[in-house]
Amino acid sequence: QVQVVESGGGLVQAVGSLRLTCKASGLVFHVHTWGWFRQPPGKEREEVSCISDAGTTVYPDSVKGRFTVARDNAANTLYLQMNSLKTEDTAMYYCAAPRRAGWSTCKPRDYYYWGQGTQVTVSS
Repeated sequence: QVQVVESGGGLVQAVGSLRLTCKASGLVFHVHTWGWFRQPPGKEREEVSCISDAGTTVYPDSVKGRFTVARDNAANTLYLQMNSLKTEDTAMYYCAAPRRAGWSTCKPRDYYYWGQGTQVTVSS
């Protein structure tokens, strides 16, 4: 049984930082692309960053230069370092992986294994 568990969310002031952690079990972690996604209140889920099995990273313009994704394959863990946070970063943040191994696009529709999410709230 695959389990994906996010942690590290919370309330932070604008321009502050947070580090999210995602631990996975029940699948071969290192062969998958992994992604961070978020869903702001009343909006659709969107991509935040993805990292391939080879370590290639993808970021949308909205977080580029502020967020950094990293993976520790030995620990089956994914990280998201978020710096210079803005109020518009407020959302539920999710960690996810596609069903198949290898490279995947960084779009929520292509991801199959999801965690329950961790809330990030940025105050002004």
